[in-house]
Amino acid sequence: MKSVLILVGKTTDKHLSALIDDYVSRIGHYMPFEVVCIPELKNTKSLSEDQQRDREGEQILKKVQSGDTLYLLDERGDEYSSVGFARWLERQQVQSKRLLFVIGGPYGFSPAVYGRADGKLSLSKMTFSHQMVRLLFTEQLYRACTIIKGEPYHH
Repeated sequence: MKSVLILVGKTTDKHLSALIDDYVSRIGHYMPFEVVCIPELKNTKSLSEDQQRDREGEQILKKVQSGDTLYLLDERGDEYSSVGFARWLERQQVQSKRLLFVIGGPYGFSPAVYGRADGKLSLSKMTFSHQMVRLLFTEQLYRACTIIKGEPYHH
C-alpha cells in the first residue's frame, strides 16, 4: 500500500519543515510514502471562505483516484491512541491500494471533499496550527509504523 499526505500550502517554518522531512524520510523505510503540496490560492482577498474552500477542494480532488481511500485530518474526526491508530493503519494496509490523508487549508474542506472522503481523523480535541498538524501527523504515522513492526520507538 502506498500512503500519500496531501497538504494545502507550503510549510513555512524551516524548523518544522526540517522535522517533517525527517519523519517523512523515516516513514519511507516502512512503506511507500509521498507528500503532495497543493499551492495556496492567490488573490484570496476577493474570495469568500466558501469560495476558497471550493477552489482548494477542486485541487484536492484532482489528486484523488477512483480506487483511493481518502481520510481528512479534521477536528470532528475519529480519535485514536497511538496503538489504536497503528491497528487502524494495519487494517488499511490490507484493504487499500492507496491511502490518502489530507490536511486542508485555513477554512477547512469543501462539501465536495467531505462527500468524497471515506472518513475523518482527529489528532486531538485541541486545535493546532496547520503547520503543527503536519508535524504531529507525520510523527504519529512514523510511530504507527514502528508499533506495527514491534520496534521500541513507541516506548
